[in-house]
Amino acid sequence: MPHRRLNTPQDCQDFVRGCTIMGIGGGGFPELGLRSLLNALDEDLTIEWVDVDEIADDTWTASVYETGTIASPTADTKAEIERLGLQPRLAGKEMEVALQELADYAGVTIGAVVPVELGGDSTPLPLVAAARLGLPVVDGDYCGRAVPEEMQGTPYLYEKNIHPFVSVDRWGNVCILKEAANFYTVERIQKMLSVAAYGSCHLADTLLPGKEMKQIVIRDTLTYSFELGVVVREARTHDEDPVQAVVDFTKGWLLFTGEVQRKEWEDREGYMWGDVWVNGTGDSTGQTFHYWFKNENHISWLDDELLVTTPDLIAVLDQSTAEGRINTNIEPGDHVAVVGIKGPEVFRSERGLSGAGPRHFGFEIDYVPIEERMDT
Repeated sequence: MPHRRLNTPQDCQDFVRGCTIMGIGGGGFPELGLRSLLNALDEDLTIEWVDVDEIADDTWTASVYETGTIASPTADTKAEIERLGLQPRLAGKEMEVALQELADYAGVTIGAVVPVELGGDSTPLPLVAAARLGLPVVDGDYCGRAVPEEMQGTPYLYEKNIHPFVSVDRWGNVCILKEAANFYTVERIQKMLSVAAYGSCHLADTLLPGKEMKQIVIRDTLTYSFELGVVVREARTHDEDPVQAVVDFTKGWLLFTGEVQRKEWEDREGYMWGDVWVNGTGDSTGQTFHYWFKNENHISWLDDELLVTTPDLIAVLDQSTAEGRINTNIEPGDHVAVVGIKGPEVFRSERGLSGAGPRHFGFEIDYVPIEERMDT
């Protein structure tokens, strides 16, 4: 694939739109991702990505991303922050600081950035951080969607260490994890740091030479997200159904259309957990759709019968515009369409399902591929 550069505000909007859809309910806030990209254009930064194979085999690569709950801070949390006198210190430069601290600690020169996942801000923000540091970003990521945990990424799948990692939060706290027992403890430590930071922290990790990165990255996903966003915009421009455009582009399935009736959620252990119930409209009239999320959407039921599960994708869209909806902002009365999309094939292996399948999330459910479920 050739270089792809975001040259205009419309380019940025298209990219964020596609990334948000692929964030399947999580992946950060699209408003933040778009604002970051537009500010970067105003700074005359070059916002682009390159083909994976343009990175030399001996170039050190790293990922940088935000981790923590997607829930909005409560009044009690805001009061606690004020009581402690905490003030943001890094002016949105947490990711750059994290990358520089990781390079200094490891004694290497980082030559490229690999997005860890797709999402409304979790992909744009690393692009901007890399641009400020003059580093290329590869056209790919390690998850093919947004995920809540390290076990849903290809480093876990291929047993590549993601430590050492550097954590930097908005208050200026910098932590380095030198060693870890396994991926589960890495995940737990990361989320505890995000809890201590009252919401989230920014991580730099997964130091890999280019040769190893190429073996595990899911390729061309940034271009895919950009083109998905373009398809949705063009459908709306031509008075076509943008939801159907998403179905066609992703080779997915329209699972449901309806009005959100209820959302139950809690902010716990560095994640936003919850359930959403949707009453059917149109062709779905008389039916009920229910999905469970842990930051992102993972398990779904139609009239209490199991439907699509992780590692396949459950994308909840605005029914009129096909903009991706994140679970933070889903509310009763919203009219949504739900699209099921086949997830990356690599996560259907035994090890892939051990970290990304329904049983990993505590459900006594055997994974059945979406294409088989939709044929029944």
